[in-house]
Amino acid sequence: MDRIRSLCREYREILLYVIFGALTTGVNYAVYFLCRRLLGVEYVAANVLAWIGAVTFAYLTNRRFVFQSRTRGASAVFREAVRFYLARVATLLMESGLLVLAVEGFRLSDTLPKIGAGVLVILVNYILSKWLVFRKKA
Repeated sequence: MDRIRSLCREYREILLYVIFGALTTGVNYAVYFLCRRLLGVEYVAANVLAWIGAVTFAYLTNRRFVFQSRTRGASAVFREAVRFYLARVATLLMESGLLVLAVEGFRLSDTLPKIGAGVLVILVNYILSKWLVFRKKA
C-alpha cells in the first residue's frame, strides 16, 4: 500500500491529467455528438462547439488541480489563459484537419476518426500545457 501511495505522489500530475483529460474528453464528445446527432450540426462546426466547452473545462481543472498554477493577478491569469487557449487552437486545427481528411478525403464516418484524433490531441495538449502554459518559474 505504501508503494502505491508513493507512486501516486510521484505521478500525481500525470494521474490527475489523465483523470481530468478523460472528463474533458467526455465533455468534448458529449457536446460533439449532441450537436451532430440531435441538432444536425455540420461536423466541423460541431467540433468547434465541442472544443469551446471542453477547453473551458480543461483550463479550469488543469489550472486548479493538475498543474496547480500559482499565477496571480488579473493580467497574469489572462496571459496564462490566452496561452492555454492558443495551444488548444493548435490542437483544434490539427484535430479538424484530421477529421476533414478522414471524412472528405477517405470517405469515412466521422466517429472513429474523432476518437483517434482525440487520443493524439490529449498527448499534444499535455506537452503544450506542461512546457508552455503552466511551466514552473525558476
